[in-house]
Amino acid sequence: MKIEVKKFGEILTSRTEGREAFLVSRAYLKPAQKDEPIELDFDGVKVLAPSWADEFISGLRSEYGDRVVCLPSSNPSVVASLQIISQ
Repeated sequence: MKIEVKKFGEILTSRTEGREAFLVSRAYLKPAQKDEPIELDFDGVKVLAPSWADEFISGLRSEYGDRVVCLPSSNPSVVASLQIISQ
């Protein structure tokens, strides 16, 4: 299952908004199979702050564990934020 993160906006900066995005996605996220990966596609996102990413991705990982995968991105903001939260 692929989640297009740009659906939450092009500029994702607020921790509060990241938490809200997680709650919305959790309400509608119904993977077809128990082992189906959940792919996060950041294509179209212009700015991603570590605080937003932390709330959103940590929330998903609390529900789905290692099945949550961030797809590669060429956006330096996305790359840097994902590196920061993975430390």
